[in-house]
Amino acid sequence: MKRLVLARRETPTRGGQPLAFLVGLVFALVVGAILLWITGDPVLDVYERMWDRSLGSQNTWSDTFNRAVPLALAGLAVSIAATMGLWNIGAEGQIMFGAIAATFVGRLLPDAPGLVLIVAMLLAAALGGALWSFGPAVARSEIGVSEIITTLMLTEVASRLIVYLEQGPWKDPDGFGFPGVTPRPDQAELGTLWERTHIGVLIALAVIIGFAWYLRRSVWGYELRIAGSSEKAAAYAGISVRRKVLGVLLVSGAVAGFAGGIELLTTTTGKLTVQISNGYGFAGIIVAALALMRPSGVAAVALAFGALQVGGQAIQTNPGVSPAVATILQGLVLFGAIGAAVFSTYRLRLVDRQVAES
Repeated sequence: MKRLVLARRETPTRGGQPLAFLVGLVFALVVGAILLWITGDPVLDVYERMWDRSLGSQNTWSDTFNRAVPLALAGLAVSIAATMGLWNIGAEGQIMFGAIAATFVGRLLPDAPGLVLIVAMLLAAALGGALWSFGPAVARSEIGVSEIITTLMLTEVASRLIVYLEQGPWKDPDGFGFPGVTPRPDQAELGTLWERTHIGVLIALAVIIGFAWYLRRSVWGYELRIAGSSEKAAAYAGISVRRKVLGVLLVSGAVAGFAGGIELLTTTTGKLTVQISNGYGFAGIIVAALALMRPSGVAAVALAFGALQVGGQAIQTNPGVSPAVATILQGLVLFGAIGAAVFSTYRLRLVDRQVAES
């Protein structure tokens, strides 16, 4: 008697990563079209509106590029930790605390020259993100506490801290009594490349390329992969797993915090708010997963995911179309892409039941 089993391929399918994402995108569009048809919504009109609002003009391309920046950096943060088999689920909170640290520097140096202030605020944001991940990193490296739990718990703490600052010590005196932090200095704003596309796009791309190269080519990146695959092998090779855990989680947090700094320097209001993270940290987990936890793939995935989010916002303004459609499409992309990624490494085989059980 035969049964189906999942067997690893001798060699993974070439081009598995981009193919997996493409399959996921097609799967999402097809299933999404079926759902729209069932609910009586105009399928072609909805998809056309998504395209026009995300990729249909230079202005909408700018919106998509700008949205991709925090998604890519959050995805990079998650994938850096995943290099060692760790899960930084708290990028959302690290983005918030990075923005808090950048705001602090802006308040400390309100009259500094623009370039000096921008660099100082971005460095502070990275340090803030690293600081926010320090506790979980120490807990994981020293006593084995799951970083999944600790990083996630600190996200709510960061959110409450911003609310406190809005209503307390950093409250804007010109805010007519409403909660809100004093805006950043006017000179601390990243300029634009074209249309509404800000310079943060180039900065994020440089950071991603730099980390992708360094993790692939450096001794540190090699040691992370060894420690992540086998702690015993790492110890035999003289690699300190505890130090690597501490270091990689700090770096991961710094990248997420850096994303918070860029958001603060590019947001139109220039204010620190709870919404500054806007779910980017959690979406970064999806971006990293779609990139198969490879830093080299997060930029392209973030761009496509950013287009999906921007287009999804256009759907939400469409009368009669459920706002949940955009979220459903994002989930379907993840579901289809992960499934395709699995089958690029594994395949289904028919084998005898006795062989399968043995």
